Amino acid sequence: MTTVQGARARARIEITAAIKDAARRQLADEGAAKLSLRAVARELGMVSSALYRYFPSRDDLLTALIIDAYDAVGAAAEEAHATAEAAAPHAHLARWTAVCRAVRAWALAHPHEYALLYGSPVPGYAAPKDTIGPASRVGLVLMATARAAHRDKGVAPPPLPAALRPEAERLTADFAPDLPPELMGALVASWSQLFGLISFELFGQFDRVVEDRDTFFAVAAERLGRETGLLPRP
Repeated sequence: MTTVQGARARARIEITAAIKDAARRQLADEGAAKLSLRAVARELGMVSSALYRYFPSRDDLLTALIIDAYDAVGAAAEEAHATAEAAAPHAHLARWTAVCRAVRAWALAHPHEYALLYGSPVPGYAAPKDTIGPASRVGLVLMATARAAHRDKGVAPPPLPAALRPEAERLTADFAPDLPPELMGALVASWSQLFGLISFELFGQFDRVVEDRDTFFAVAAERLGRETGLLPRP
């Protein structure tokens, strides 16, 4: 790469980052539904036609923000998982709780980006396939925790209702053939309930209800792990 090409590449990276930062500020002020490329260009002192060379449409910019957010919360979960595993390789329930707390901490630090991922859908926007991989990262970390516990014989998943068995077996075949359907069914339920807990806190449903939210969440997250079937370390 020539010096000129390198300078152009660096400039493109810097301008792309500036566009995303301005868009995140707009998310905080106006919400995702009102995200406007023209408003972003105006804030940056750019003409709209110049910004379109980086993001041809509002949906392209939204997709970039969504992927960045999914990657950020996924990285937080993965880091917590790795740290907890290194500290206590067989303490699977503690590792589960550490991952849940890391996801919540990220959400509290980035409420508008969390709302972009798990809040109300943006009218007229349909997420493309590019978002699937990043969106899976937290779930895959939780699955890795359950898989390690299963390998160590440290799980006792709850009985699987007969009506749910076909769906649990499909989930297992699609995502984790090495896990029993009982564990997979419980895992998916706990994964969804984790984000329900966080959403209740961020979107105000706990106002004037739960005061000590740190303790409440820590206990609830551990309970989700136990309901999935993870056993405390002996």
